[in-house]
Parts: sequence; C-alpha cells; structure tokens
Amino acid sequence: MKKTQISPSKHSPKGNSARATGEVRIIAGLWRGRKLPVLNAEGLRPTTDRVKETLFNWLMGDIAGSRCLDCFAGSGSLGLEALSRQGQAVVFLEKFAPVATQLKKNLASLKTTAGTVVQGDSLQFLAQKNSDAPFDIVFIDPPFHHGVVPQVLALLAENQWLSEQALIYVETEKNHPPLTLPTHWQILKEKTAGQVVSRLIQVG
Repeated sequence: MKKTQISPSKHSPKGNSARATGEVRIIAGLWRGRKLPVLNAEGLRPTTDRVKETLFNWLMGDIAGSRCLDCFAGSGSLGLEALSRQGQAVVFLEKFAPVATQLKKNLASLKTTAGTVVQGDSLQFLAQKNSDAPFDIVFIDPPFHHGVVPQVLALLAENQWLSEQALIYVETEKNHPPLTLPTHWQILKEKTAGQVVSRLIQVG
C-alpha cells in the first residue's frame, strides 16, 4: 500500500470547483433534524440515513462521553451524529481543503467546540505515534475501491490511537476482500445494505 501513495479522500474534485448544493441531516440527539450544507464535489458519498441509523443503534450505549475519530470525514455525517448524541469530542480528518473548510463552518453554525477538523491525509496522520488521549470510537468510511482499510486498521493498532476496548466502524463496498484483523479483535456486527457493507469491530 505505501508504495502506491494513494492518499485518498472521498473527493476527487475536478480543479477547485466545489459548491455547497447538497445537505446532510442529523437524525437524532441535540441537533435532531438539523440539515447542514455539503459540498457538491465529485466522489462525495455521505453515509445514508438508513446505514447511519443502523450504526448508531449499534453504538447506542457507547457514544455518550466518548472520544471519536472520523477518518476520511467528507461531509462529517458520522462525526456530527456522534457529537449530537453526546460524544465528548470528535476529530475529523479530511484531505480536500474546501470540504474541511465547510466542516469547520458547519461546526461553527452548531456552536460547538467539541469538534476539531484536521485538513490532511488520513494515512499520514495515522502513521504518526499518538501523543494525545486515545479514541474510544473510530469511523472508517473511505472512498470505495482504493483498498486502504487494512492499512488504516494496522496504523490504528500500531500507533496507540485506540483506547482499551475501542470500537471501530468500517464501511466498504460489497465486493471488498475479507478483513484480516489483529489478534483479539472481533467483528461484533455486520450488515449489508445494497452495495454497502457495514461492520462494527471490537478491539480486544
């Protein structure tokens, strides 16, 4: 993976054109029903409400008070939902600068300081040793067909990003190869909706 230097995000914009013509809806919690603008960038694939509802049903007893990391954040749909449901803090990783800027604007409009947007490559960020508090919940929802999930999981495990018993949500295309997990990790939940497979992994 490293030799390919893919550095993906959910966006492969043509030039610098990106317009806030879409929206993401928060489905529950403090900001239930709130709609926030999303850039109309090529490759943008926000998690659907159906899939998001399934995920947060899985996480119902774990979100409140948790530190979350939203890798390949894109619209920020997952991290924003976590904050709305009383997550303590969320770090959003987003490579594409205009999308990161829109995320910052959306957090400001919600009048919250619990979200931090890091504009940069998720793989490069995770390749560093974590020197801050570890994360309790990690969302991995990368662009499809880039094959980066195994590398992300390895970096999380190697570089002290995860708290004890952390939970990791992974969203992939249906034909993604089976995941090879570190020893003592296990898939707690798995569901297929159309061409999307959602998995919840428990760190052991």
